[in-house]
Amino acid sequence: MMLRTATRLARVAVFFVFSAGLFPVRGQDEPEPITLVFYNLKNYLAMERRIDGEIIEDAPKPEREVEAVVEAILEMDPDILSVCEIGDASFLEDLRTRLKSQGLDLPYTELVTAASGHNRNLAVLSRYPIAESDSRDDYTYSIGDTKLPFQRGVIDTKFVINPQYHLRVVGLHLKSKREVTEADHALMRLNEARLARKHLDQHFAEEPGANLIVVGDLNDLRIEPPVKALQGSFGQDGYLSSLTLSDQYGFRWTHHWSFADSYARFDFALYSQGLSPEIERDQSHIYHWNDWDKASDHRPLVIRITPRDR
Repeated sequence: MMLRTATRLARVAVFFVFSAGLFPVRGQDEPEPITLVFYNLKNYLAMERRIDGEIIEDAPKPEREVEAVVEAILEMDPDILSVCEIGDASFLEDLRTRLKSQGLDLPYTELVTAASGHNRNLAVLSRYPIAESDSRDDYTYSIGDTKLPFQRGVIDTKFVINPQYHLRVVGLHLKSKREVTEADHALMRLNEARLARKHLDQHFAEEPGANLIVVGDLNDLRIEPPVKALQGSFGQDGYLSSLTLSDQYGFRWTHHWSFADSYARFDFALYSQGLSPEIERDQSHIYHWNDWDKASDHRPLVIRITPRDR
């Protein structure tokens, strides 16, 4: 902990004033990379759970799992943390407070509340103030005669990392593969991806060279229509490339479904052409540790970005 704290203090030792806030300068010639983490927290919320053989309504995530989540985040030491499957504002504050008490202060937060009946929200926590927000929780689509909500919505935040560098981080959690009565889950996921793509196209129309990254649990494989729809048309302005990440052993799976003992890559980082030169690929990875499964059924993505337009 002392080493991590010392490192963090060194990173923010020099400051400059910009707008109404203070932003750390990370070197004179080349700024130090920042760390963006995406993590599916696996039900960091109140829900029905079986505890000691008894069904308990509105039970929080077990403390041992929360502690494992917090420990992992502390080790990754993010500057910006994008998460899904978190509860209401009280759970977001619980996570922020736990991290701060251990030396990781991410004071700037945003929460997007899922559509009615879907208690798994999106959130972002950051060292940097949120300069602009275009988050949406009101998108809808139709399958046949049925009108459906974009269940978890879109969390969309823009950060001024320094006066010369802006970064837009968009977080998603598309419809799961769980069967529902309303419609086919694959069609629901595809429609949500198409809505998210339209949302992104508005940004690219206004700022074609935007430094933009989409991180999220897309609940599908790279070759499937939802992921392709979200990426856009290859070769066209606004196309999002998929960042290929692996753990220290070379494995690329991010999700383990224990019931089927199935491993898959469901969590993605999709980046714009404008952002591509700034991504430090040799420092970006899927974070793996011995007790990863005590925290979540997903493994987090760690993306390192040098905040200087190249």
